[in-house]
Amino acid sequence: MSTVTHPPEIAAEHLPAVPLTLEGASMLHQMLRVRWTAWKQLADSERADIALEASNMLVEMEREASGQSAIFSLLGHKGDLILVHFRRSFDELNQAERKLAGLRLWDYLEPSSSYLSVVELGLYDSSLKTYGALAARGIAPFSPEWSAEIEEVLARQREAMAPRLYPDMPPHKYLCFYPMDRKRGELKNWYRLPMAERQRQMHAHGMVGRRYAGEVKQIISGSIGFDDWEWGVDLFADDPLVFKKLIYEMRFDEVSADYALFGTFYVGIRCPAADLGKWLGG
Repeated sequence: MSTVTHPPEIAAEHLPAVPLTLEGASMLHQMLRVRWTAWKQLADSERADIALEASNMLVEMEREASGQSAIFSLLGHKGDLILVHFRRSFDELNQAERKLAGLRLWDYLEPSSSYLSVVELGLYDSSLKTYGALAARGIAPFSPEWSAEIEEVLARQREAMAPRLYPDMPPHKYLCFYPMDRKRGELKNWYRLPMAERQRQMHAHGMVGRRYAGEVKQIISGSIGFDDWEWGVDLFADDPLVFKKLIYEMRFDEVSADYALFGTFYVGIRCPAADLGKWLGG
């Protein structure tokens, strides 16, 4: 009598702790100050010529096929303008930076900050299901077979999520941008929690955001290894009060209350590139 043997199921504690992610558009935020004293000393005609040159280039960037740019007028002391760029790669972001640096207007601007990241979709639900299914089949983590199966899952997800991975610039009037981390302290360390617990908390966190889906467009970008924080959050809306309501409500969910650290907040009002000359004229 023959018996069929099955590969042993791999224990949960031996599965990868890192969730799967999908990466898309490269993002750059440039926060800028205008050197108003030097700018106002120019003749009216020279200011107009310089502004028109910059406006024409930025109009082209707003329509860039590989990812658009947008200008926002910053509120408060943290700068005067924030430029947001979506591109297909870091190389294209660098090209955009160099083109802007070649403008005559750039002599009258100075950076107050910047932020580099890539659009990121976290796949906690898919990770748990995929890791569990592979473990049940006895496929060892990080083996060639495991890696091939994971890539197949990611390829399907990339195709399904392409519009979210490479989004158009949202058309809304207001922008709120901020970076954030997950705590890694002695008492609260996000990265020491089991995968299933992180998935549970992130699911509850996401449900809050979904209630605001008709009022705000949210784009999460990953910046681990690229900038000083772990993620960047862009919120776009036509009513700025929604930023306060959404972020305040999220502060009460478990993942934010226990594990979130927030960086500097930047809030801006959209300035169409065609209106840049008018904006520079005060």
